[in-house]
Order: sequence, then C-alpha cells, then structure tokens
Amino acid sequence: MKKYLLAGLLTWLPIAVTLWVLLWVQGLLDGMFKGLLRPVQALVSKEAADGLAGFSQLPGVGALVMVLLLLLTGVFVANIFGQWWLRQWDMLMGRIPIVKSIYSSVKQVSDTLFSSSGNAFREAVLVRYPHGESWTIAFVTGRPGGEVAEHLAGEHVSLYVPTTPNPTSGFFLIMPRASVRPLSMSVDEALKYIISMGVVAPPAGLLPSPEGADPNRVG
Repeated sequence: MKKYLLAGLLTWLPIAVTLWVLLWVQGLLDGMFKGLLRPVQALVSKEAADGLAGFSQLPGVGALVMVLLLLLTGVFVANIFGQWWLRQWDMLMGRIPIVKSIYSSVKQVSDTLFSSSGNAFREAVLVRYPHGESWTIAFVTGRPGGEVAEHLAGEHVSLYVPTTPNPTSGFFLIMPRASVRPLSMSVDEALKYIISMGVVAPPAGLLPSPEGADPNRVG
C-alpha cells in the first residue's frame, strides 16, 4: 500500500503544485485589475459602475485584461514616442520624495534582471561556499562597481547564491573571478538542480567535478 500511495503522490503532486501556482498568479492579476478598476468606477455613473463590477467578477477576466495591458504597454514603450514618455515619467517619479528611492531601486533591479542586454543570471558557476571544503552553485549577476570596485584588487564578479528549495532568497557575494568555476549547464538547468536539492541532476557532462575543473578558467 505504501508503494501505491507514493506512486499516486508523485503523480498528483506536480499537477497540484502547477495548478496552485497558476491560480495564485490568476488571483494576483485579478486583484490588480480590480484595484485599477476602482478609480474608474468612482468617475462613472452608478449603472456603469455596477456593470464594471459585474464584469470584473467573471473568472479570469482580470488576468486576461492585465496580460493585454502589459502587452499594449510593451508595444507603446518600444517606439521612440513611447520611450520619450517613459523618460518623462521616470523624471517625474524621481522628483517625489520617498517614492523616488523606492521607484529607482526597483527599476534598476528589474532592468538588470529582465533586460535583454543585461548580464544577470546569464551564467551558472561553481563556488566554494560557505567554507573552503564545500561547493555550491551560484549565478553571476555582474561586476562590482563604484566605491566597492575601488577597494578590490584584480577582477571580481558579483554572485547570487540561492537557497534551497526556495531560490527567491539567497546571499550576495563578491569573489575573485579566478575562484569561480564556470559550468556548461544553462541557468534553467542550474535552477532545477538547486530547487530539487540535487535530485534532478543536469545531463551527464554538464556538471564538472571540482577536482577536475580549472580554477583559472574564466569561461
């Protein structure tokens, strides 16, 4: 019986988690849509407001509208006219106390992570952490800059070491480039390896052994 119960669990668990994540994303988008809809309801007549309220209660409508809004926004800001308006908006947000600190920080991080020209999470590497006798997988996020770079001698890289099984939390490290060992695996394969706590290993040959890797290889 234990064997059959485990087989059933392994069959349904991925499906249940996938549905839970999709429903969570849908609920998040629906909530954002209703939040944007409230100011509109306050400006229109009662009949129109009631109609919008009924429309917002339809399952999945909020998520569909938010995806469409994101798509239209992307089309708008992809041209010269949209870029000009985006710069004006950035300047406006940069003049508001408190808001400018939050907005500029989030914008810098999001631009780094999601920009097609960015370097964040583009390379999986092997590093010694948390001590010299253990190894873990990290992601190169760039190179140190500003005052930090002035205090470092030689080439260094900025690394993000995710935790297991939740890679959204982790540690930020700055290490010499010579101490970092590049991996052939993709970022997706490395994330699967981390989230599964080493159970879902990458294909053979993608994860070099620490003993056989060249510590001076820079990839």
